[in-house]
Amino acid sequence: MIKSNNLITYGALGVLGIFGPILFPDYTLSIAYLWMMVLMASTWDTLGGQMGYNSLGNITFFGVGMYVSAIVQISIFYEGGMGEYTSAMGSIKPEFTDNEYFLGLYLGIICAGLVALILSIIFSSFMFGLRGPYFAIGSLGLAIAAAEITITVDYVGGASGISMPLFPGDIEFRSTFFYILCFLFAVAAHFLLRWLYSTQFGLAINAIRDDEDKAEAMGIPTLIYKRIGWGIAAFFMGCIGAVAGNMAGFIDKEVAYPIPTFGIFMVAMVLLGGKGTLWGPVLGAILFHVVKETTWTYLLNLQWIALGLILIINIVYFQQGIMGWLQDKFPERFGIVVDPSGTQADAKSEGDAK
Repeated sequence: MIKSNNLITYGALGVLGIFGPILFPDYTLSIAYLWMMVLMASTWDTLGGQMGYNSLGNITFFGVGMYVSAIVQISIFYEGGMGEYTSAMGSIKPEFTDNEYFLGLYLGIICAGLVALILSIIFSSFMFGLRGPYFAIGSLGLAIAAAEITITVDYVGGASGISMPLFPGDIEFRSTFFYILCFLFAVAAHFLLRWLYSTQFGLAINAIRDDEDKAEAMGIPTLIYKRIGWGIAAFFMGCIGAVAGNMAGFIDKEVAYPIPTFGIFMVAMVLLGGKGTLWGPVLGAILFHVVKETTWTYLLNLQWIALGLILIINIVYFQQGIMGWLQDKFPERFGIVVDPSGTQADAKSEGDAK
């Protein structure tokens, strides 16, 4: 059962999600990117917040998803094949029917998620031998390596990139269509994680975060749970990467592997909202995106300074994030009972305080 205060939150977000393109038609794509960032932050927190493995390389799966989707969409309906298409360096403009485009897109999204999931399993075989800052740096190395390898492969366009198939519709329909995809993926990720955090999976990954050695001594198969957590993040990142590639219309190294921007943004959003909580990444993503878009619109030359100040204030004064601060300020609203001695007994329900 969802508590009344959560119903209000879900209702407000539902109204924004469903009626966003109608209420703010000029900002449809901007709100679409908002849902994309909500997904990025929420899935990053599975590993970084709930499990304690701070990854700087989740953007790897985002880029892989873009390229896998492009290969699938172009290869299955363009007779010349992927190699001929990319070797033409954008001069070939194949015309796909509506059915061909949408079938290719949906297959591309599914394949992107599955390939990203498989790669996460492969990476986990050696990455989870690292902990703490070593895992963070190692995962960042994966993203950098993936980006550099991509530009050496002519089959996927190399340094020249790939032009994605043209969307069969006008600009308004295109914006609304991709908006719906971003919103649906964000909703799917949120409710899947909400359910998982309320099960044994949530208890196990929190035990790994608190003390992995003790968790192993208690018989918890830590490697399996870590693989599941990273696999979930990888799958959704691959899927949303496929969507983002089609939204951009063109893919190259900088678009597919935006390490200095989205790669860092997803971590910053979680820190702002609160690590290890269900709603922290959502709140952090919304606030971060609103500030980012506002500063880029009205403070074009100062946007990075503004974002940097927010992060500094967050780290110095709100190390637990906004959700952590709210839990300390209003513990009873989060099911936290404070006894006269000043200690807290957590009485969480349905993962609402997670």
